Amino acid sequence: MAHFVIMGVGRVGITLAHALEDSGHTVAVIDQDDRAFRKLRPSFSGKKVTGHGFDREVLQRAGIAEAYAFAAVSSGDNSNIIAARVARETFKVKHVVARIYDPTRAEFYQRMGIPTVASVRWSADQVLRRILPEHAITGDFREASGRLQLGELPLDDSWSGLHLDRIEEAAGVRIAFVTRFGEGILPASDTSYQQGDIVHAMMRVEDVERVARVLSRPPSDEVMEAVALAATQDSRGRG
Repeated sequence: MAHFVIMGVGRVGITLAHALEDSGHTVAVIDQDDRAFRKLRPSFSGKKVTGHGFDREVLQRAGIAEAYAFAAVSSGDNSNIIAARVARETFKVKHVVARIYDPTRAEFYQRMGIPTVASVRWSADQVLRRILPEHAITGDFREASGRLQLGELPLDDSWSGLHLDRIEEAAGVRIAFVTRFGEGILPASDTSYQQGDIVHAMMRVEDVERVARVLSRPPSDEVMEAVALAATQDSRGRG
C-alpha cells in the first residue's frame, strides 16, 4: 500500500482518487475550493485538504513527505507545474505528473524532467500509468494473435545511462521506440536510456507482470556485470 497526493478535485482528480483507493492505497486530495470535495463519493475515506497545492504547508498536511507519487491535475497550467516542482524538488517525491493544457509548455517541462500530458491527450488512465506500479504497463496495441503487446516500460531511474539493448536482454522485450522531450525516436545501436524517456516495447502478454517487476527495480548484479564486461572489452578494442 502506498500514499498518493492529488491536487485538483475535478473530473480527472476524482477518477484518480477513487481508482487509487479501490486499489488499496491511501489518498489525499487538495483543492482550493472545499466545495469540490462534495463531488467525491460518500464512501471516500481519503484526506481532504483545502488550499493551494503548491503551498508547502498544505502539501505537508496532505502527507507529501510519505507520498509515493503526486499528481497535479487542476485546471491551471502554472499551478500544476509549480506544485509538481515543489513536490519533486522540495519533498523529493520520485513520481510526479502535471496536467498541462498548452502542448508547447508540456514539452518544455518534459525537458525539465517533469512528466506532463497535454490536455488533448489527457485521461486518468495515462496518469495511472505513470504513478501506479500495477498500471505501469498498459497495452497500447496487441497484434492479431493476442500474444504480443506494445506498452510503456516502467523504468527505475537507476537504469539511466544503460544501452537499450541491455534493457531488452534484462527484461526479454524488444524496444520499438522512445519518446524523448515529447518526440518519438527510433533507437540506434548506441542509444541509451535517459531519465525522463518513455520507452515503448513489444513483449509477450504473459510476461507483462514480470517485465514490470524487473524494470521497476534497479538493474541486477548480473546486468551490471555484463555492462562492466562490455565496457572493458570495448576499451581493449580501442586500445
